[in-house]
Amino acid sequence: MRHELITDAVLVKNYIDGDESSLSVLIHRHKQKIYSFIYSKVFDRDVTEDVFQDTFIKVIKTLKLGKYNEEGKFLPWVMRIAHNLVIDYFRKNNRMPKFDNSGEFSIFSVLGDQALNAEKQLIKDQVECDLRRLIEELPEDQKDVLVMRMYQDMSFKEISERTGVSINTALGRMRYALINLRKVIDKNNIILTN
Repeated sequence: MRHELITDAVLVKNYIDGDESSLSVLIHRHKQKIYSFIYSKVFDRDVTEDVFQDTFIKVIKTLKLGKYNEEGKFLPWVMRIAHNLVIDYFRKNNRMPKFDNSGEFSIFSVLGDQALNAEKQLIKDQVECDLRRLIEELPEDQKDVLVMRMYQDMSFKEISERTGVSINTALGRMRYALINLRKVIDKNNIILTN
């Protein structure tokens, strides 16, 4: 049977049963999506490579220990691992992630949402309100890309189609938007965490 016809769930089972090649099929199948996801958070190829490697080291360990029980949900599970490793990277380096899974601007993914008590929720709402105000001050083209990416969860391919510019241009605008936001935040001494 050709590999591309085998579902993720079967490949996972085959790997657990000792077929090493099944893992490389899974990695090959999902590499682009996972890699792009990590890169969209860290904007650094070396860091992306490291997190990508660490993600699959964790995947292998979990599978080898027989602790995988995500019925047929291999990709979302790997994405969650990657997302957690990105947060770990930012924690270690005292940098804040740019957004979390939902595409929302999140300084708070590092705080752990379950820890948000009423006071933190108020601060969170205030910060998001401040951020929206700051975003309004960005140049139109940067603001459009930022809003599409963060609030509408559009991919850069979709943004490129919607705005009629290349994916690279959309990425560049996003990057400048984040740089400009950070400048405004620094200039106004806005504290985004409590």
